[in-house]
Amino acid sequence: MKGIILAGGRGTRLDPVTRAISKHLLPVYDKPMVYYPLTTLMLAGIREFLLISTPSHLPLYRDLLGDGRDWGIDIEYAEQSKPRGLAEAFIIGEEFIGSDSVALILGDNVLYGNQLVERLRSARNFESGGHIFSYRVDDPENYGVIEFDDDGDIENIVEKPENPPSNDAVIGLYFYDDDVVDIAKSLEPSGRGELEITGVNNAYLDRGALTVTRFGRGMAWLDMGTPEGLQQASNFIATVEKRQGVKIAAPEEVAWRSGWIDTDELMKLTEDLHREDYIAYLQRLPDVSEPGLD
Repeated sequence: MKGIILAGGRGTRLDPVTRAISKHLLPVYDKPMVYYPLTTLMLAGIREFLLISTPSHLPLYRDLLGDGRDWGIDIEYAEQSKPRGLAEAFIIGEEFIGSDSVALILGDNVLYGNQLVERLRSARNFESGGHIFSYRVDDPENYGVIEFDDDGDIENIVEKPENPPSNDAVIGLYFYDDDVVDIAKSLEPSGRGELEITGVNNAYLDRGALTVTRFGRGMAWLDMGTPEGLQQASNFIATVEKRQGVKIAAPEEVAWRSGWIDTDELMKLTEDLHREDYIAYLQRLPDVSEPGLD
């Protein structure tokens, strides 16, 4: 499976903060926002990435992430000149995807919680079709909401319904087989002129080939696309890191625990860092734990 990180758009919900910088480069507590979706896909076992952003912002991502080699991964880049919908990511990434399955994650989503790694890696083992993820919210009328049948299977997905059929909102993480490219190409633009990800999900649903992983208690999903969401995410990350003495979304640690870099390579990465507490955290990892994901 390959991974696409969608980090384009204008970030209008964070205006005027995003007038001069990409939303996904803003700090979320102690790391850039893009680290969080990147490490989520790394935790799923994905090592090949395509990051999609605007032409003006791509050089900033290249400066920050490079080619990923230091973390044992590969990162490519592609342009989305205008925000023409989430599903356009698959058309842009057609050559990158090839005949592989693909995960798409939105650049402003945070996932954290017990058994996250296990559930991500289990979900990516689907043989064909599409697989989405849902999270229980208190305001489902603001999201795409899943309607379930009596067996707990997806019956319908309703966008921002006045009378939500459930509290399960579809979050910004999607797994698909390589048919997704042709499906995306077949979509008609919506009323706002975009290729909607809902159209992709409905195409798989019509085939009877859409499944879901439901994240409930013990999991946190945060959307950092608004000032309130950005602040909430920063506060959440800060609380967990300070209380537990761990780092969330440190790509150096995820790469080391995944066995993609060894301890010597991990130590070498600290030579290019400047924040003393971050360096100290990475340097003590081999002394307090063995490589391997919890």
